[in-house]
Amino acid sequence: MDKEIVIYADNLTKNFGSFCAVDKICFEIEKGEIFGFLGANGAGKTTGIKMLTGLLMPSSGEARVAGFDVFSESESIKKNIGYMSQKFSLYDDLTVNENIRFYAGVYGLSKKEIKIKKDELIAKLGLEDVQDTLTKELPLGWKQKLAFSIAIIHQPKVVFLDEPTGGVDPITRRQFWEMIFDAAASGITVLVTTHYMDEAEYCDRVSIMVDGKIVALGTPGELKAKYGKDDMNSIFIKLARG
Repeated sequence: MDKEIVIYADNLTKNFGSFCAVDKICFEIEKGEIFGFLGANGAGKTTGIKMLTGLLMPSSGEARVAGFDVFSESESIKKNIGYMSQKFSLYDDLTVNENIRFYAGVYGLSKKEIKIKKDELIAKLGLEDVQDTLTKELPLGWKQKLAFSIAIIHQPKVVFLDEPTGGVDPITRRQFWEMIFDAAASGITVLVTTHYMDEAEYCDRVSIMVDGKIVALGTPGELKAKYGKDDMNSIFIKLARG
């Protein structure tokens, strides 16, 4: 059975004047795979994600996301992906219900679909008692779970998670990852960035970027064997910190 490649990048490059932010990166990500996109601050992760999500035009190379070309079909890409970041995912001055309705509408769901999905999501997360509460009043862990659920409310082919668990406690982080596992099991491809190297262990495969280049790519087990390390944190320090 042929594997379905959902994200494809070949020599994907982004230059800002004479500065090369992303330097000829190459990888393929399959349907339902959890792919860790790792690197220190300034390594090029965010620029790479912006190109893959259709927000930034590459300088050269090739890339396709959910079957669409990043150069010519960026609007189609945006309709077939979900996105969540630590910094901005929900409107604090809207209620839980209002956030769900707003984003479901942005993702193109009909009024009938929005009503069904909203009720399902509220029940699944146990938010019945706070659905009319302003989002800013929710604990951070609840906000993160809500933001992730909204990011996949339209069953996208891919969801991009940019440091989604920053600032939450270890128990909540583990619960959040259970939601990621469920999404992947349903066929959603997950590309996630994180600075928590224990989370890298949860990924099917990881890449590590240094100065715009991917310097390591493989399963956590493969990389630990290759570099003779017992954990991903040691590998990350060796590569990213030299």
